[in-house]
Amino acid sequence: MEQLSRTRTALLIVFLVLVWGVNWPLSKFALSYTPPLLFAGIRTLIGGLLLLIVAIPRYKQMRLKESWHIYLVSSAFNIILFYGLQTVGLGYLPAGLFSIIVFLQPVLLGIFSWAWLGESMFGLKILGLFLGFAGVATVGAKGLSGHISVLGVVLALGCAFSWAIGTVFVKKAGHAVDSIWLTTLQLIIGGLFMIGVGSKFESWSKIIWDAAFIWDLLFISVFVIAAGWLVFFKLVNSGDASKVASYTFFIPFISLLASIIFFNEAFTISLLIGLILIVASIALVNSKPKPLKAAIQTSHVTLQHESQGE
Repeated sequence: MEQLSRTRTALLIVFLVLVWGVNWPLSKFALSYTPPLLFAGIRTLIGGLLLLIVAIPRYKQMRLKESWHIYLVSSAFNIILFYGLQTVGLGYLPAGLFSIIVFLQPVLLGIFSWAWLGESMFGLKILGLFLGFAGVATVGAKGLSGHISVLGVVLALGCAFSWAIGTVFVKKAGHAVDSIWLTTLQLIIGGLFMIGVGSKFESWSKIIWDAAFIWDLLFISVFVIAAGWLVFFKLVNSGDASKVASYTFFIPFISLLASIIFFNEAFTISLLIGLILIVASIALVNSKPKPLKAAIQTSHVTLQHESQGE
């Protein structure tokens, strides 16, 4: 297992947060040139084919006969539902708002990990869960008045649920497969599936192959999907998975900032309050009660030394 230096780890995390943050407004921009499902399929397939170049030298670790079901389930939740709902949903909500709701995922992940993986549940995490749902309610409340699509909020929540379930599944079963092959095959399988469905319900002739769209598509395919997932697994394999999870709450900020700067999306008080609540919830859910535990251990050691000194 390769260990990364703090500087390199920090740079990789910054890269990941930036590219995954700008992905939302860039994807929304692309939807003015292409139907959603075809776009979702094309970008994930391109990303998967790029990763295939990295995966092929590791062909012995694919173990398709024993692990095909893991690849399929992971593809369904992490790619088909996640990217499919995301791309369609961006047509109904501002990109910044959509990304904020989707990044309720760490809150849901806390619940699912506790229920299915037996991970700990403590006071700060419970508080974070309540704040998260309060934040979603605050952000989504405007949609009930008709200004923001309720369908868009539902699709964003579905996106968050699918990503959370997919993440728990990979944590539980992912040790049985190579991480690079898992990412590569789920992108290729998901991309082909969405292209197939998109071809049935959408028209290829509606794609406007303008230079702006092509550059947008290439950037997302190369940096957001292929390079982004490679960096993610590099951090995970170096033992920094929890750090990656704790920093993902910055992604909605990046998405909102990019949406406001480049697409003139409104920044309302309710959106600000919802953002603060959701970010606070994600920070609390990803926190660990280490300071208290460390203080107790330090006190215990101090008492032992004092007793030995006596």
